[in-house]
Parts: sequence; structure tokens; C-alpha cells
Amino acid sequence: MRHLDDDERRRRIAVRHAIAPSSRVGTPEAATEAVAVLHATEPHTVYLSLAARVDHLTLAEIDRVLYEERTLVKQLAMRRTLFVFPRDLLTAAWPSASARVAAAERARLAKEIEKHEVAADGAAWVEAAAQAILRRLAGGDAVGAAQLRSELPELAGRSVPGGVKQWDISTPFAPRVLTILGLEGRLMRGRNAGHWRTSRPLWTATETWLGDGPLPPSPLSSAQGYAELIGRYLARFGPATEVDLVWWLGATKSIVRAGLDALDAVEVSLDGGGTGFVLPGDDSPLDPGEGITAGLDPAASGESWAALLPVLDPTTMGWKERDFFLAPDLAPRIFDTNGNGGSTAWWRGRVVGCWVQQPDGKVEVRLAVPVEPDGVAALDQEAARLTSWLDGQVIAPIYKSPLMRELS
Repeated sequence: MRHLDDDERRRRIAVRHAIAPSSRVGTPEAATEAVAVLHATEPHTVYLSLAARVDHLTLAEIDRVLYEERTLVKQLAMRRTLFVFPRDLLTAAWPSASARVAAAERARLAKEIEKHEVAADGAAWVEAAAQAILRRLAGGDAVGAAQLRSELPELAGRSVPGGVKQWDISTPFAPRVLTILGLEGRLMRGRNAGHWRTSRPLWTATETWLGDGPLPPSPLSSAQGYAELIGRYLARFGPATEVDLVWWLGATKSIVRAGLDALDAVEVSLDGGGTGFVLPGDDSPLDPGEGITAGLDPAASGESWAALLPVLDPTTMGWKERDFFLAPDLAPRIFDTNGNGGSTAWWRGRVVGCWVQQPDGKVEVRLAVPVEPDGVAALDQEAARLTSWLDGQVIAPIYKSPLMRELS
């Protein structure tokens, strides 16, 4: 068994995730493929994650690939999380991670329909509502959730508050039917009716949104879909442990193990005594000529790199076991109790703090660990770059980390 140490893992982040300045890529599609998929729970994350990896990228270019060319598409999948997928990866997600969440969501919604006495047969209500939506959108229209609720009587029905918590309020069930249809690959989140920092998707039939563009001709089985997702992940995040894979996929150990077997994944030893997995042929350190060396010794580094990544960036969120890039005592300040990561400041492959904005839009780095002067200067340069890119627009993230709150 070969050994890949923490320095090698950090170097792979720099090169393969396209976040070291010398390793940035030229297109939104290449930047997405560099991290397999983009997190899209917070709409601005997509834009900031891409801007961190592509120099001189504009909002218009991102909108173009999302809403005109549709080479990148939004899909709810692993961990019931919204992602932006490369178009060709949809047919792997639909029968595997998305289908798993869809089945659970259908069952959960049916039970709640009955509990709140909307209908005696919850499963039948969900299916009738789903069919009504599909009929309405069959002609190619793009319609928001509120308009669908107003037009379709099949979608009438709300929860009844039953507790004393402030968030226990009456909510419509219709948006959850849309979520299920999206998980099943029957609807797509189309154009955004709001600003790029908000999420107001217009729902569109899948065949309308994807049109005649390329998709693999034959549907994959669930096992094949999971294997494809695991392969894409390992190509960018390997070495990763079984715990990492279970976390990223939101799946079971048995699903992960079957996928690793199908890929003939190779075991490698890690610092700290753990075991990681890589794709066949990827169990050696990167060639010194490939990219940069993210070592601790500046004299041994081809580049001492800095990066600022947004809330829920896929690099920050890519592993469950993060000690190789995050000091253990820093983890509770970067991640909340549900595992959502805040904004991060990186220096030589490690998270050293976060970034926040002032009311005038200026980006400022807030360090949580000591950083030498050249690191401070490099991070300040990245802050100036991000300030210029945002051009006075202030981000208001939902998932502010404890560190962001503490230092803002």
C-alpha cells in the first residue's frame, strides 16, 4: 500500500480544484469539473465558486452557461442538497443519489398529507399533484411555484402548526411536490426570476430545458450511477476515506463499498494511520512538474498560494475528515453543527480564517491562526480581487459560520 501524506493532499487541492492562481482554468465548465459538482444551496455560492477558479469571469458568462447553453444545470441530489452538475453527469445522479432522496421525500410528504388531514390517501394526493404539474408544464412553459399553486387546485393544502416554535408555521405542500419531481428528473429548475444572489427558479419540463443537447443514450442503473459519481469525486478529491464518501454521497457504507469495488479503487495509507481510496493509477504523488507544491517550506514551493472561497464551497465541503487542511480546534468555528461550511481563507493548502464584507462591499480577511507576512499580503491581494469582482454588491449568506459571526 502506497502512502499519500497531508502535503500531497493539500497539493492536490491546489492543482485539481483550480484554486491556486497558477492552476485556475478558463471556463465555468472546467471549473465545475475541477470539483465534480458545485454547491448551490445558496445561489451566490455558484457564482463565487466559479469566480474563485476562473480569472476575469463575468456574471453574464455564468448566466450564459446556466440558462442559455445549459451546459451546467441545477439538480437536487446527494444529502438532499442542491448542486450544479455538468450536464453529462445528470444521468448518473437521477437513478442513484437523486432517486434515493426522491423516494424518501415522497414517503415523508405522503405521511404529512395524511397527518394534516389534507387527504386520506397521502400517496394518491402527491401523485395527483405531480401529474397536474406535469400536465401544466408539458407545453414548454416556465412557471414559478406561486403561480402553479394559484392555477392548480390539486396543489391546495397546507400544514397545520402544531407546536410553539417560531418556525412552526403553516406552509404549502406544493413546493415539496416540485422538489420531488426535480429529484426524479421530470422537472428542472430553469431560469432564475430573481437576482443572481437570490433563488426564484421557474420550473420547466426536463425535455424542454435540456432539449436535444447531449445526454448519454441509455439510463444507468442505481449501482452504475453511484459508481460514476464516486469516480468523478475520487478523480478530484482522492484520496478520500470511506467516511468522506458516505458523507459526500449521503449514502450508506454498502453503497460506497459497492461503488469502490466497481471502480477497482486503490487503497492508500494516510497520515494519522487512516486509509484512503484513489482511482487506479492515482496512488503516486503528483509529478513535480504538474502544478505547484503546497508545502510548508517556501523554498520548496513552486508557489505559495492564497485563495478566498465562499460559504459552502465544494472544496471546503468535500471531506468529512478535514484535519489535513483544517486545524481540529478551528473546525467548530468554520462549520456549524449540521456540517455547513462558512467562507474560508486559504494559505498554502490550509484554512487560516474566513472573509467577510463591510457595508460598502469591501472584502476583508479575518485570520484565526497566525500567518507570516507574505501570506497576509497574498490574502489581501485575493481580497482586493474579490472586492473588485463583486463591484459593490454585498453578499448576505444564510450559513454564516461561528467564525464569520465572531469576527464580523
